[in-house]
Amino acid sequence: MDKPRLAVIAVRPRLPANLGSIARVSKNFGVPDVRLVEPAAPADEEAHRLASGADDVLEGLRRFESLPTAIADLGAVVATSSLRGRGEHRAITLADLPGLLHEAGPTGVGFVFGPEKSGLTEEEMSHASLFLRLPTEPAFPTLNVSHAVAVTLAGARLADGDDAVPNGTSAWAPAREVEAAITHWDRALEAIGFYDTGHRGRTLRDWRRLIAGRPLSSRDVAILRGVANRILVSLRRQRE
Repeated sequence: MDKPRLAVIAVRPRLPANLGSIARVSKNFGVPDVRLVEPAAPADEEAHRLASGADDVLEGLRRFESLPTAIADLGAVVATSSLRGRGEHRAITLADLPGLLHEAGPTGVGFVFGPEKSGLTEEEMSHASLFLRLPTEPAFPTLNVSHAVAVTLAGARLADGDDAVPNGTSAWAPAREVEAAITHWDRALEAIGFYDTGHRGRTLRDWRRLIAGRPLSSRDVAILRGVANRILVSLRRQRE
């Protein structure tokens, strides 16, 4: 089975130095696909100095207006977060990465890292399939973003030495297909008055976490959209 295509997504990094360090460690572990979610720092002279041989990765950084557009082609989205004080999320550890990547097969897998000060927002976290818990000290859990990238990619590299690759698994649907299914269900839930009690934004985040939090095949997505479409068609017929 082919190895998964890996990508590093840095969300709103503020420091140019971190861009250089991220580019360097990404090249160290053979992951040249580094994406930035705006607003992101420029790649200045300091960034190039810290890239130290990874200028090709630094110059190849791709910038996106939002996290959904940055992950649209990826089948699984793994966010790094301490998850302190947050809602229910499906968390994995570094030891789980080899199995996850083998299950993914050729599907694209993206590792998402939040900005230096604030971390990912609740809205951004709702787009993640899984959350990676790094084994840091509970009293001081936050890593520099480039260090978090290095630790994560080192864990992913362990998959190269494991030959236990499952056969017959379905390819995961890219994030854009999953998001389209969630949008379809948003319309269906609106049509049946599900949001009448308010809190639509929070409810939709919870719904996205429920759906996007489990890697789905294209068939799974088609089933979800088929059910949502049947609801909308039935309501339209009732009105006619």
